[in-house]
Amino acid sequence: MDHRSGQKRAVEFLYPPIDPFDQRVIDMGDGHRIYVEQCGNPQGIPVLVLHGGPGGGCSPAMRRYFDPTVFRVILFDQRGCGRSRPHASVIQNTTWHLVKDIETIRAELQIPRWICFGGSWGATLALIYAISHPDHVIRLVLRGVFLMTQAELDWFYGGGAGAFFPELWARFVNAIPHDERGDLIAAYHRRLFSGNVMEETRFGRIWANWENALASIHHDGPLGESPAEYARAFARLENHYFHNSGFLEEDGWILREKARIHHIPATIVQGRYDMICPPVSAWKLAQGWDHCEIRLIPFAGHALSEPGISEALVRAMDGLRSLRASQ
Repeated sequence: MDHRSGQKRAVEFLYPPIDPFDQRVIDMGDGHRIYVEQCGNPQGIPVLVLHGGPGGGCSPAMRRYFDPTVFRVILFDQRGCGRSRPHASVIQNTTWHLVKDIETIRAELQIPRWICFGGSWGATLALIYAISHPDHVIRLVLRGVFLMTQAELDWFYGGGAGAFFPELWARFVNAIPHDERGDLIAAYHRRLFSGNVMEETRFGRIWANWENALASIHHDGPLGESPAEYARAFARLENHYFHNSGFLEEDGWILREKARIHHIPATIVQGRYDMICPPVSAWKLAQGWDHCEIRLIPFAGHALSEPGISEALVRAMDGLRSLRASQ
């Protein structure tokens, strides 16, 4: 038991660790090579796992939310992330490139339709992909919903979350001169893309540490320094997407286009005390969506590794064991 929360640890809710039965790199034809893996049951219900960030990459723990006898689990590292190459590249790297990559993966693996499972930016990408290709999605399972709006960016990079963590916010803000603090995303963009790797790494660590420190309700403050190269890559990719408003044509695009996916059943798992992606976005998304169930998890924050979040996600997926791609 976790002595701080009285809860089980998140890993106690997960399936045992497994190895992939297939690993490959797909050349997307424009300079990007994308790492893809499959695990679980090769004849099972296909599930596409979409990692967060942008820039996070997938991890072995992400394989463990699914019954391996039932689901065919597909994970991939998005452009510039993890084992995909070129590492940390923002060239030819937009939301629409990622949507195209997902379709390329689906075609290569000969999957007609699949469940899309994603959290944070992964939830954003799942929604955008489903809106773009609704006929290819059986169901959405979303965690820590982020709708890629200016209001959400203002909350996290404009002082909203900082009101709860003033000492950590001060570290993030004080790295930037006073005259640039009116737009911290732009200020960090200049430094993360300065061409000076040492400067990019230093500001990448500050950027990543601000987010990491707020991810879990069970930790108060920094969890330690992110590895230098990971922090630089993560920060550059995330900042690139946020600096460009997610490459969406207008603010609020996902909610505007939501009617295209109203027929797709969805489950949202949302931490009540998510400081990175506050629950109001998940609540707005669920309004008027008859086939959408939202589960607000008490005493939970943003992280996939929160015990209540992990338990709810495993339970949600276990409830889908009877699905078939033909549905």
